[in-house]
Amino acid sequence: MIRTFLRHVGPPITLLGLLLALLPADAFAGSCPEDCSGPPPPPVNVYSHTTAGHMSPATAGALPRVYVPNRSSNSVSVIDMATLKEVDRFPVGSKPQHVVPSWDLKTLWVANNGTGRNGSLTPIDPTTAKPGKQVPVDDPYNMYFMPDGSAAIIVDEALKQLDLRDPQTMALKSIIPTPTCPGINHADFSTDNSYAIFTCEYGDGGLAKIDLKNQKVLGHLDLSKMGMPQDIRLSPDGKIFYVADMMNDGVFLIDGDSFKEIGFIPTGIGAHGFVVSRDSKRLYVSNRGSHKMEQGRADGPGSVTVIDFATRSVVAQWPIPEGGSPDMGNVSADGKQLWLSGRFDSEVYMIDTANGAVTKIRVGVEPHGLTVWPQPGRYSQGHTGNMR
Repeated sequence: MIRTFLRHVGPPITLLGLLLALLPADAFAGSCPEDCSGPPPPPVNVYSHTTAGHMSPATAGALPRVYVPNRSSNSVSVIDMATLKEVDRFPVGSKPQHVVPSWDLKTLWVANNGTGRNGSLTPIDPTTAKPGKQVPVDDPYNMYFMPDGSAAIIVDEALKQLDLRDPQTMALKSIIPTPTCPGINHADFSTDNSYAIFTCEYGDGGLAKIDLKNQKVLGHLDLSKMGMPQDIRLSPDGKIFYVADMMNDGVFLIDGDSFKEIGFIPTGIGAHGFVVSRDSKRLYVSNRGSHKMEQGRADGPGSVTVIDFATRSVVAQWPIPEGGSPDMGNVSADGKQLWLSGRFDSEVYMIDTANGAVTKIRVGVEPHGLTVWPQPGRYSQGHTGNMR
């Protein structure tokens, strides 16, 4: 039998210290201090399930199409991605703003926000690319989903509130008032899905942080420069929210957990929309080329800025040849094509992500939040296909 004797030199040993000293060496192994010899945990990538090849069985049979809501034509253009041709155009409700993939990936919803109370949602069957019967819904400017799919979040811009509805029937379940967020419109969700941050387009601009579990506003953040924040997107590591501001011509960086502004990246005139690259390494920023919300100049100085997530720096700038007004969109399932609407030019841009080459396709008047379908991912968080 081996016995161990402890020799102590120094201050008296307390009873707690003696007990700790007598514990086996592996008693604290589960705490894994910084000098642990085990491998570090893998880095977080919130888009790890949206890379090429991660197609959900729920998207089986979906036609490869681009769906373009033409706001001032009250229609949706359907583009064949193989031929780059408009193959259909059908009427929808008043002022269609975005085409939104459902949480379960089985329906595409056209958000027709109308003039407030006369709004509606038009369902599209992605296996036929044909519309169904409209569902009356108050002011659906944009649409997201609770991360668990329990509710659709209708962004009721005119009434300054978020309407939580049944994701299938769209029956109203509850309302989250957002009185300090005029022009509430775009959002993204934290890594742990505990909160979402929404942009406030009007008034002094700013952001609203929403507690999703308790369905209440946690706070409002005024940005350092008064402007008009638009789209918002979470970085792959889940630490930073990127916020496009069309009046400040660039992107604010926000620490979501502390809800503080930590930086700004200049991009181009009228910074507006975001698309994450298929490999989740880069962020495409659409610069609309105008500070006007409506009736902007055609053939303006629109462009796309490419930001590297790792360095938070601009690595490419792609002007639209002969001018344009890139707005909202998404990338193809393989990531080789970036699709954006041309808001003031009645056209859509298909951009080669390898070199920035642009192909223009004519559509209806004032195209807005187009979606590209199908997309890789487990579920849709809404907007034009924010996948997880």
